[in-house]
Amino acid sequence: MNIKLLGPGCAKCQNLEKTVKEVVAALKLDISIEDVRDMKKIMQYPILATPGLVINEKLVMSGKVPSKAEVEQLIMNALAAEDREKNK
Repeated sequence: MNIKLLGPGCAKCQNLEKTVKEVVAALKLDISIEDVRDMKKIMQYPILATPGLVINEKLVMSGKVPSKAEVEQLIMNALAAEDREKNK
């Protein structure tokens, strides 16, 4: 699994990064987290407002900082989707 944080590095972007890292650490998962600040790369996703949260190359949230519970649910949903793909 990989997670990308899309945004220019604003306060919301920094809060998103902090939240995601805390959730990943709490879940004890080995997940790659990448900050994407290059606007050309950010615009490759269907994003209208930053910050954006991308999990496994799918934009799952943009324009706000989700709560820890929301981030955890998004990660768990992505893990479940990965499991379904493996079991096909």
